[in-house]
Amino acid sequence: MFEFNVETCIDFPTPQTPRARELMRLFGLRTERLTQQRLRHRCRLRVRGGDIVYITGASGAGKTVLLNAMYEHIDAGDRLRLDAVELATDRPLIDCIDQPLFATTETFSRAGLGDVFCMLQTPAALSVGQQHRYRLSVAMAGSAQFIFADEFTSSLDRITAAGVAHQIQKHAARSGKVFVLCSSHEDILPDLRPDILIIKNLNRRTETLYKDKSRDPVNRVVFTKQKPSGAFVARASSP
Repeated sequence: MFEFNVETCIDFPTPQTPRARELMRLFGLRTERLTQQRLRHRCRLRVRGGDIVYITGASGAGKTVLLNAMYEHIDAGDRLRLDAVELATDRPLIDCIDQPLFATTETFSRAGLGDVFCMLQTPAALSVGQQHRYRLSVAMAGSAQFIFADEFTSSLDRITAAGVAHQIQKHAARSGKVFVLCSSHEDILPDLRPDILIIKNLNRRTETLYKDKSRDPVNRVVFTKQKPSGAFVARASSP
């Protein structure tokens, strides 16, 4: 069990250029008004091995700020950010994971990169969406206990995103790794089924919902199927 107790503040920068000050005069803003624009983000939660934490909400609500603050709470040897995974230019994918050949192909297949021609490419030559999945593969095969990903599956078509989300859900349960993921996309929730759903609102309010009733009987998230569309939605539930 690991407890995140995050509180971070962001002060609005004071303009230093003549053009910025001119813009302030145009809108009738004073420097004192900007100093009142301090953004405070708070979140407290307990995670267990194998948990998936999904941070969602509108653009500009502070999802990435919260993700970064949570990342700083973890020891350097236990954490990995997807965007920190290097994209090699001198070797193909199949040589980028230190596993036996068959295990490596399985890892790439879980991320939708099981095509032989894809695995013979260098990571740097892949498309943006393929690079995202390559980094996920490296994270799944690595030793880091906490995996952090901003804009999770945002660069993927939504069918592929759903498949990747499902594979991450299975891998987290099997490996015990903790995934802290961030995106404004909610369509993958039925496949990802996160254990903890954090919703960042533009009014600065943060909602933390749990899938398991025993962890919080009040602040729960339940995945239900809507008819006739058959689409899944996440909703808060009372005990």
